[in-house]
Amino acid sequence: MLRPEFCKNFLRKYSSKFNQPVRADVMPQFAGITTFMRLPYQSTAEGLDVGIIGIPMDIGTSNRSGTRFGPRHIRAESSFLNPCCTATGAEPFTCMQIADLGDIPFTLYDLRQAVKDIKDYIFKVLQQNCTPITLGGDHTITYPILQAVKEKYGPVGLVHIDAHADISDSIMGCKISHETPFKRAFDDGALDPKRVVQIGLRGTTYTTKDYQWGADEGFQIILAQECWHKSMTPVMDVIRELLGDGPVYISLDIDALDPCYAPGTGTPEIGGLTSEQMHEIIRGLKGLNIVGGDLVEVSPPYDPSGNTALTAANLIFELLCTLPKNK
Repeated sequence: MLRPEFCKNFLRKYSSKFNQPVRADVMPQFAGITTFMRLPYQSTAEGLDVGIIGIPMDIGTSNRSGTRFGPRHIRAESSFLNPCCTATGAEPFTCMQIADLGDIPFTLYDLRQAVKDIKDYIFKVLQQNCTPITLGGDHTITYPILQAVKEKYGPVGLVHIDAHADISDSIMGCKISHETPFKRAFDDGALDPKRVVQIGLRGTTYTTKDYQWGADEGFQIILAQECWHKSMTPVMDVIRELLGDGPVYISLDIDALDPCYAPGTGTPEIGGLTSEQMHEIIRGLKGLNIVGGDLVEVSPPYDPSGNTALTAANLIFELLCTLPKNK
């Protein structure tokens, strides 16, 4: 049991005008309220630079469900993290006001209505000049987020890290699922196709031309096999130049990683990126005008060790370290 006077003295010493995660040398990692990195919970985005938002939805999933439990488990595993990135020196909580906004309320029984619920919520966050960083949930959630981002910024660039292109026009006659978000976002004019990059695509496909539509529209596609045994740092130099200084959205699917690093997902594909490459990719985003991001497809029922959720929490922290307001 920690002495109350110790806690008071510590908090006074490290007090700041910015929200701070609860540190493990103040409260044990297994204790406290389960927010992301044990940040304060806030019911609105007012006054925030960044809001961590959960969308526990998997009703757009095509195979193994379970991503509805992703946000809760990512938050739980994030208690392992500390507030400074030793590799880059970034300390996002010393220069940005960040809080956990909890989970978006949405209907579970109507996918189209759920998409509208998500869009409306994210747009309210953006109206507060708060950058949404979202924990999924299946990849369907990126579509309504991009709809909201378009209303705020117009068409945006996209860095999409994934094993799958998610550009199907429909699945079983349905236009909205986790296989269609970027086709729907394109159709809605939410994406600038000349500033879209997809990294890590691989696995079996329906035809030999499954990626062709995106390429024809101007998407830059980097297959996983083009990344094998290579550093991603030179690639990111080119990507930053391509994306320029316009608004950019980041979408990270945990299945971009090889299943040996992230087995807890509904659609694993062998031959994926390494955790080191994922670090290089995210750190290579530094300097871009990032206006939002998500991490999706963590499925805790297939993650018995918790390592997939822990990896996801680390990648979200790395993304926080790349945001424009970092010093």
